Amino acid sequence: MLILDTQKVTKRFGGLTAVNQVSMQIEEGEIYGLIGPNGAGKTTFLNSIAGRFAPTEGSVYFRGEDTTGLPAEVMCHKGLARTFQIPRPFPKLTVLENVKVGAIFGPRGGDPTPAEERAEKALKFVDFTLPIDTPAERLNAVQLKRIDLARAIACQPKLLLLDELASGLTPGELDSIMALILKIRDQGVTIIAIEHIMRVIKGICDEVMVIEYGTTIAKGTPDEVLQNPKVIEAYLGEDDDTNA
Repeated sequence: MLILDTQKVTKRFGGLTAVNQVSMQIEEGEIYGLIGPNGAGKTTFLNSIAGRFAPTEGSVYFRGEDTTGLPAEVMCHKGLARTFQIPRPFPKLTVLENVKVGAIFGPRGGDPTPAEERAEKALKFVDFTLPIDTPAERLNAVQLKRIDLARAIACQPKLLLLDELASGLTPGELDSIMALILKIRDQGVTIIAIEHIMRVIKGICDEVMVIEYGTTIAKGTPDEVLQNPKVIEAYLGEDDDTNA
């Protein structure tokens, strides 16, 4: 069953077309990779799905419902959560309080477990090791990514959007984050992952889509896409820092 179906989604900012007629169909339970050069429109496309702003043209169907243009808070209530390329915590709140925000704000009529308990469970799930009363402003970039992910999980999503979750990690941390993403999928969560690190794409993704200048240039399995001449020319050939 399709959990997400976008039909010719386009987003323009004035005279700039950032996303141009991108269609994506994702089955429940998939991990779907989204790759492309910097500035290709990947995050803009996710923003159009997640409700940060409405598409200029095209349609978004989430769990069979037309959700085109619905705001982010409504999409969250419907079961969509996300992380950000640059985590955005409440710096004066503690780790637990930041994650508790997600637990409180998730889908309506869901798990009756108290929000604080769900937040603590999410932090354990992502293997966050610091004291949960640590203020977020004291965390480094990798630790902030962990609480950003825990906050998203605490929302109890059906669809999780990950925006470069693996960036800045060591090889050992990459293994850990890949295992964690697979564990999230095994909990029944469908995932879209923007990623530049080919080791991650090949290690976790069922399907991959490549966009360049806002336009889809390839779709398929990781092996199919990474051997596509258009992809090699537009993306892989330009950048040796893909950790293949």
